[in-house]
Amino acid sequence: MKSKLCQRLNIEFPLFAFSHCRDVVAEVSKAGGFGVLGAAGHTPESLEVELKWLDQHVGGASYGVDLIVPTSMDAKEGGLSAEEVEARIPPEHKAYVNSILAQYGISTKDLWERRVRDDFGDGMRASGAAKTLDVAFSHPIKMVVNALGVPPPFMIERARREGALVGALTGAREHAIKHAEAGVDVLIAAGGEAGGHCGDVATLVLVPEVIEAVKPYGDVEVLAAGGIVTGRQMAACMAMGAAGAWTGSVWLTTIEAETNPVVKEKMLAAGSRQTVRSKSRTGKYTRQLRSPWTDAWQAPGAPEPLPMPLQSLVSEPALAKIDKLALAGDPGAKALATYWVGQGVGLMNASTSVRSVVYEFMQDFAAACERMNALMAE
Repeated sequence: MKSKLCQRLNIEFPLFAFSHCRDVVAEVSKAGGFGVLGAAGHTPESLEVELKWLDQHVGGASYGVDLIVPTSMDAKEGGLSAEEVEARIPPEHKAYVNSILAQYGISTKDLWERRVRDDFGDGMRASGAAKTLDVAFSHPIKMVVNALGVPPPFMIERARREGALVGALTGAREHAIKHAEAGVDVLIAAGGEAGGHCGDVATLVLVPEVIEAVKPYGDVEVLAAGGIVTGRQMAACMAMGAAGAWTGSVWLTTIEAETNPVVKEKMLAAGSRQTVRSKSRTGKYTRQLRSPWTDAWQAPGAPEPLPMPLQSLVSEPALAKIDKLALAGDPGAKALATYWVGQGVGLMNASTSVRSVVYEFMQDFAAACERMNALMAE
């Protein structure tokens, strides 16, 4: 494809694949798309390992990195101490988690023994994010993306110096304008159908709204995201003016994906209505596969989720234990198991290789374009 964005990133097809799995990122990039490694949760040291591996396995193909660097944080720049962080977690939240697990026969012994690290949240502050960016830009990344809020000036300035594009996710028109004013190159308009962090406006409405809103700001590319798991959906979004598609959920059920096999099986059997948008996992709205775990946080009397990033300290220890026990065949854990996924899960019905998914996107996209051309010819 001869689009401007494809040329700027040196890719064949504007299919962007966000994944925490380096194998998925590498395979998408080698197949002609653009793999983006989710770096949230990585230390600079662990990110170095992942990116070094990618350099050795992408064969010179382009790839990018996705970070979470909020514009503001409820924490001092030096970081809260472990004791200060622990003090912000109300005991009733832990008690509620205990009650959910107990209902499904899961012991909560040792669940809360792991202490908060003194460097907790460093990656979501300017000083910690700068270290992560140092690692990222020591590798040949072509784009750095901020997954939450307007990228701070130091992030944009660093990318400019390195010759990389800056991307950012947006779920609303007003947020898109703020991104454009800050100098973002690529906006990912993520509709409410998307897995993970998402807004509440549907992709079909959001994409043209964002495109129209950023026209006065010059050369800002817009990618469509949210529920896109086929080439025909990608073609529809590009017909509205999008420069390509940003995808995440569709890779979770691929053969290479590191998704918990129990959850992968649930996704392959799920319909589009079997997801829920909730703050219960991170403290901000994310779309997840519905399970008794997510239902419990929507139930009357459930505690209000804590602000990000504190809610993760409540949810993740339990979810990690659920994943481990589900793999071992525990029936209660298998019932509770969940993960981030978008409404496109209803079209994700078979586990195939990443390369096959990319090629299916290409073929389906071409077929959709041919159908439209045939209509015009008539």
